Amino acid sequence: MGSATVFLLPSVLLGLCAGERLFPSRDVFLQSGWEGTALGGRRRALLSLEVLEAAAGDVPWLASGLVGDLLESQLEPDCRELLAGFANSSVRLTSCLIRNARPVTLCQNCYHQFRELKERFDNITGAVGNSSGSNHCAKSLLMSDRLQIVSILSGFFTDTWAKANCANCLKKNSEGLSNNTVKFLALFNESLECFEHNLQRQGDYLLSNNYTEVCKNCSVTYKKMNDMYNYMQKSGQKEESEEQSNLCIDIEDAMNITRRLWSRTFNCSVPCSDTVPVIAVSSFIFFLPVVFYLSSFLHSKQKKRILIMTKRFQSNTSYVNIQEKLN
Repeated sequence: MGSATVFLLPSVLLGLCAGERLFPSRDVFLQSGWEGTALGGRRRALLSLEVLEAAAGDVPWLASGLVGDLLESQLEPDCRELLAGFANSSVRLTSCLIRNARPVTLCQNCYHQFRELKERFDNITGAVGNSSGSNHCAKSLLMSDRLQIVSILSGFFTDTWAKANCANCLKKNSEGLSNNTVKFLALFNESLECFEHNLQRQGDYLLSNNYTEVCKNCSVTYKKMNDMYNYMQKSGQKEESEEQSNLCIDIEDAMNITRRLWSRTFNCSVPCSDTVPVIAVSSFIFFLPVVFYLSSFLHSKQKKRILIMTKRFQSNTSYVNIQEKLN
């Protein structure tokens, strides 16, 4: 057995250098000329790998050295399955994000794909289960090269999802849309339906850019939607980042679209419901100086009259005293 091993190692090295198989039953004929030069490198790599696998199977101690390191660079079946699952999830999420780019509806239509991608990546990193197999796959797929393409792609999708603030439109663990999001989207669809319905009714008036019916019949729906947006903005405001928007991109884009249609396209305006209080307060502020100066004038006139009466009373008293002394 020892002599066979000694003769086998030179055979392996010769096979690596010549690019030929070591077994007489499998002869390999390499092409010559430029064609052989172009294809020779690729075939040599495949042949060398097969030779190494066969040699490692016959001689166990070869797997612990250089040959073992080369064999470990190849993915195991379970790791390859994890990589394929992550690749398929990345394709589905990318396709969903692009298809829902305009108008922006990615948070409400792509959260299933994003959650699936996170689960696939967690399986690779070993977050689900701490078996040695999962740790080995994490090392092979995430830390075996400088590029680390799996980690880069996962970080890209996570950053995109965070910039869109999609978590603020969803329930916990991305299980579905939140109640406020469902209500707002219902009002958004109702507003668009109202616009479309009244535009069809107006007919010829649209040629003169007269959208009176739209402004009149859709003002209530638009106001409800605008109030719901303001409520969501205030209720979800974060104390640590007051300047940063806390609404998901779907809600913001829907509100921007509706406001542009309402103000720029239809040239509508929402009547202020607080007109009477505003007029009352303005009138009070306007007449306040008049009341102040009038009250000041009356008060000073009354004080002057009191002073005059006091002087007259004192002069009469002194005259009576003089008369009494003379008598």
